[in-house]
Amino acid sequence: QVQLQESGPGLVKPSQTLSLTCTVSGGSITTNSYYWSWIRQPPGKGLEWIGYIAYSGWTYSSPSLYSRTSISRDTSKNQFTLQLSAVTPEDTAVYYCARVDGLGPPDYWGQGTQVTVSS
Repeated sequence: QVQLQESGPGLVKPSQTLSLTCTVSGGSITTNSYYWSWIRQPPGKGLEWIGYIAYSGWTYSSPSLYSRTSISRDTSKNQFTLQLSAVTPEDTAVYYCARVDGLGPPDYWGQGTQVTVSS
């Protein structure tokens, strides 16, 4: 059973960098065909896909967030990380990490972590 767990600060000040880590257990992040994703849900809005890091290490980010997003991984710890720079209150959301198998929807999700951007 694959499990994902997000961790990171719940409060970030405007203009700073949001940094979250997803720890994966029950499966390797280097296993072929899996894409390890970050998704968020602002209050009162739908899910927004942020980006992913593939099993190969290749990354891709949403065009709307590309200039502020960095996704990396630590294979020795089986973790992947999201950094979102220059945050504003509009980045306040519940942030999820998830696994995507090929071209399908996410099949495993973390429980989500609330991040609030406020001074």
